[in-house]
Amino acid sequence: MTPRPLTLITDNWYDIRDLSNLSGKIEELIRDANGPHWAVWVVSALLGAIGIVAFIGGVAIINIWIERRVVGRMQSRLGPNRLGPFGLLQPLADAIKLMQKEVLQPKAADGLVFSIAPIAFTVPGIVIMAVLPWGRNMSLARLDVGILFILAMSSLGALAVFTGGYGSNNKYALFGAMRVIAMLVTYEIPSVLALLGLVLFSGTMDLADMVLFQEKFWIPLVLVQPLPFLIYFISSSAELNRTPADLAEAESEIAGGYHVEYSGMKFGLFYAAELINAVAISAIIATVFLGGWWFYKLDELVPGWMIFIGKIYAVYFLFVWTRGTLPRFRIDQLLAFAWKWMTPMAFANIIVVAAEVLIWDETGASAGLVLPLYIAFNMLFAGVLIVAWVRFMGPRFSRFPDRLRYFDRIDVPSLPAMRAPAPAAAAPKSGSGAPARSASEGGGDLRGGRLVGGPRP
Repeated sequence: MTPRPLTLITDNWYDIRDLSNLSGKIEELIRDANGPHWAVWVVSALLGAIGIVAFIGGVAIINIWIERRVVGRMQSRLGPNRLGPFGLLQPLADAIKLMQKEVLQPKAADGLVFSIAPIAFTVPGIVIMAVLPWGRNMSLARLDVGILFILAMSSLGALAVFTGGYGSNNKYALFGAMRVIAMLVTYEIPSVLALLGLVLFSGTMDLADMVLFQEKFWIPLVLVQPLPFLIYFISSSAELNRTPADLAEAESEIAGGYHVEYSGMKFGLFYAAELINAVAISAIIATVFLGGWWFYKLDELVPGWMIFIGKIYAVYFLFVWTRGTLPRFRIDQLLAFAWKWMTPMAFANIIVVAAEVLIWDETGASAGLVLPLYIAFNMLFAGVLIVAWVRFMGPRFSRFPDRLRYFDRIDVPSLPAMRAPAPAAAAPKSGSGAPARSASEGGGDLRGGRLVGGPRP
């Protein structure tokens, strides 16, 4: 491979701008010492695993503070600000508190299944990070079918949720698990179809090759495929069980969802897994849609893994933004939205992408001519579909009446506890001979837009 003239990153082992230099130096030392051949693979795997686990462990703690502070600012609140400077030690205090709490388990629960669920829910998000390209030569496990591996790991979340709900031997936990599984299965379909569009356009399922495809043509795939980006982002929000799709353990529900019986660090694993999975999904979006470690020659001056982490947090901010601003959907609205808009639009996008790839291959046109045309057409196509759905299907998902209704009289009964029965002898009589209703008994009416004769607190 010809050297890149602009690069400032050297091959020295101490140059942390490319962390593959350090692992390469260690492998070289093992070979020079005539070590066993398997030691090279074991040491390389351990170094990569330690790096990924250290990153995940760090962001799982830091993102708690970031998310609470950002959401607080969006909702005109301060967020954590007491413990430590700017409240930076609040996540650490929360972690210590969870560690000190007693881990309870229902007597009738299946102990093995009950204990496996938090682990099974946490591991897939960590494993996904192993196949992502962190830099030009920084992939712990480069797979030819990286997209399929990501989809397989993402699907394990449904099994972990069912395990937690079923192993708790609690009907409310099981109901919450079934609701989440229905949501996961529903949104798995459009997310797969969205990634399939990217595979068709780039011609590969290797995540590193997808990044190189975007580097080759100097264009992130989010510009060429805006509709799959929107579909995958919404589907991922639902699969992450984050607001506005956190229907299993929403505050308005009667129970805490599939993990209602968990306490202590077992519950802490569920909570940490949601943050880890959010970072993993952000990393996937940053890789396949935003170019990963590549950014218009900047990766030759700045370490690619730093650019990649910056893109991860840019996508993560979108997840925090939606959580802090959007209202929660009902379960019927959420499922209908996936089946009636996202899945059909994902199929339509695949047809369009297949036609575009066929035209590009058959005509042999240059990328400088074809890609701008595809960007304009696909953005117009996505805009037309969104406007058409909002116009024709949006009213069916309305939460409120279509028009205002005015009632000239509304009976407002008071609560039983607020009624103070008057003595029988002192009860006044109205002019018609019927006993008059006091204000404390309720029964007020609405006249002229204000309540008259209603109960008083």
